[in-house]
Amino acid sequence: MVERRTRKQTATRLTAEDWTAAALAAIGRGGLAAVAVEPLAAGLGATKGSFYWHFANRDALIEAALQRWETEHTDAVIAMVEAQPDPLTKLRTLIAVVIESTTIPDADSIELAMLATADHPHVAPVLARVTQRRVAYTAELFAGLGLPAEEAQHRALLAVSAYLGHAQLAHAAPQVVPGTDAERGRYVDRIIALVTAR
Repeated sequence: MVERRTRKQTATRLTAEDWTAAALAAIGRGGLAAVAVEPLAAGLGATKGSFYWHFANRDALIEAALQRWETEHTDAVIAMVEAQPDPLTKLRTLIAVVIESTTIPDADSIELAMLATADHPHVAPVLARVTQRRVAYTAELFAGLGLPAEEAQHRALLAVSAYLGHAQLAHAAPQVVPGTDAERGRYVDRIIALVTAR
């Protein structure tokens, strides 16, 4: 979440990262339509001149925000999972992390905003690339458990679909998904049991 800055705080020049963080938060709140220079500048306590110092136009900001989303919500998650010692622990970590992300304000709403604007010319290639990478990586984890390539691919599609469905439920009806850490832990265990069953 981007905090409103006071005039004194803006004496330090805003960075491109400040603007992309604000744009990504705006996407989470209201989709691509919420990425507008003047409201973002006001929220950051800055002027439009600060924006144009870093970006040629709104499209450039949207592209940078989408790149940030890909990095934070896919690249960073995969790097964290890869630090685990074995395929089953990696798979459990991946599922736990993505299920937990639906409890973080704006995290699932950004994902859902991406899906809602999947045909937008800036969003479509990023969303396609992210989705393909997520499915391929998850399939690698299943293959690491000894499943044949075709079966690993099927289970990866199932796991990614389950995450997207969970994100939608958590956003639309949070009372129907596990609410406590303990409940989520049991839920993740059940998902792992189902998707790894032989």
